[in-house]
Amino acid sequence: MSEQEVRIVRLAPMQVAMSYGFGASPEGIAWDKLLSWAKSKGLLGNAGTRFFGFNNPNPAPGSPNYGYEQWMTVAPDVAGEGDVTIKTFDGGLYAVTRCTLDGIGEAWGQLVMWREGSRYRPAHHQWLEESISPPQEMAAVGAGNAVMDLYLPIVE
Repeated sequence: MSEQEVRIVRLAPMQVAMSYGFGASPEGIAWDKLLSWAKSKGLLGNAGTRFFGFNNPNPAPGSPNYGYEQWMTVAPDVAGEGDVTIKTFDGGLYAVTRCTLDGIGEAWGQLVMWREGSRYRPAHHQWLEESISPPQEMAAVGAGNAVMDLYLPIVE
């Protein structure tokens, strides 16, 4: 991965609505919960809304099941309900690269290799996947061409 394909980004603290899925395909579960909640609150289509997600917990050897946490940025006055809770993310420094959903595993590996050859070191804040494609496309089955930005935590 060349220097031009990786950019350094500092994410500011943000408030997010969070949903959770667990199973062999937890991303869809988490997306469905979050999008249903957001639609019921009239929050879909707001300019500047961002969607992030990550494994929680990661897949374990021998098990098809793992967890996925899906986030949506929200205003400070938004309250959670049901399966959706509100939390504050502290932000942090990241190495970021873009990929399609079909290439996400390879892109994560290349990003880690890039960091190992860079002046940056691993940091301990949350790894993130930001959905660049529309949320409905990300939640759809077979959305392999959907575009994502991968956020690898770093420190100088």
